[in-house]
Amino acid sequence: MNYADYLRLDQILQSQHPESDLQKIDAHDEMLFIVIHQAYELWFKQLIYEVESVNVIMQKPALNDNSPELQTVVHRLSRCGVILKVLVHQIDIMETMTPMDFLDFRDLLRPASGFQSVQFKLLEAKLGLKFEHRHGQEHYVSQLNDAERGRVKEGESTQSLLQLVNSWLERMPFFTNDSGWADWSVYRNAYLSSLSEKESGNIAAFDDVFLSQEKNPDRSLSPAACRAAVFIMLYRGYPILQLPFQLLNNLLEIDEQLSTWRYRHMNMVHRMIGSRVGTGGSSGKEYLRAALDKHYIFREVAALTSFLIERRQLPALNSRMESQLGFVH
Repeated sequence: MNYADYLRLDQILQSQHPESDLQKIDAHDEMLFIVIHQAYELWFKQLIYEVESVNVIMQKPALNDNSPELQTVVHRLSRCGVILKVLVHQIDIMETMTPMDFLDFRDLLRPASGFQSVQFKLLEAKLGLKFEHRHGQEHYVSQLNDAERGRVKEGESTQSLLQLVNSWLERMPFFTNDSGWADWSVYRNAYLSSLSEKESGNIAAFDDVFLSQEKNPDRSLSPAACRAAVFIMLYRGYPILQLPFQLLNNLLEIDEQLSTWRYRHMNMVHRMIGSRVGTGGSSGKEYLRAALDKHYIFREVAALTSFLIERRQLPALNSRMESQLGFVH
């Protein structure tokens, strides 16, 4: 096997065709622009590959939390977070291009736009961003061809990572009648006693998140899933909860890195084109700002930290539950 043949370098390295070269225009930085965006798409492909593999594991009706499968899920989600950090740092390279360098070839790109990245839309959908929660729904697939729209719709029709995490959390086995946590009152009382006078209104939010009997279509995590997630966060020091905690933490890391990428991208656009309209017809910085605020995928997991209490105030677990959560002797 030859290195160049294995990596198909003849195809990859012959895939950069600056439009400015065809137009006989001097625009040196267009090559950088192309290479960076091609690298983005390769990383998007890898991210989708990792998330799809995680979703296959999470779809199993009885995922064994005490098996290598959960370790594999945690490891691959951690890899996604590291890849997203690379995507953020690629903006540093892009910003070596000045606004005047960009203007040398920007008008040649119309109406092409990063908004037409099918893979990024697929990644968001597979992670759990619902169509109804997107900013700019009217433009979401307007610039895609029929085949690309089909790919996106198919991606949205499959169970997302967020939906699968909800189902996984709902299967948490520890809240039995003899555990003392079946009705959740033991923790509710501890949380209530931890609130200051100014925070007393928080108990209504607590009941809505953890004890509501009404199905809320705007929520991605059910009350049962929320109870399990908070329990994992509170008692993560026990051996059997360490991997579940890492899984939840990786979701927050992915959201944070995606948000950081969107923020850096927004500021880069503002730096490059100011208040001008994007090449794809969007409002440029203002569209990106609105998407940044709205496109948090795992916001409900992050919001659960509002209901944590100090370690020294945690309710003690009975011996049966401690045995379940610890090593078996």
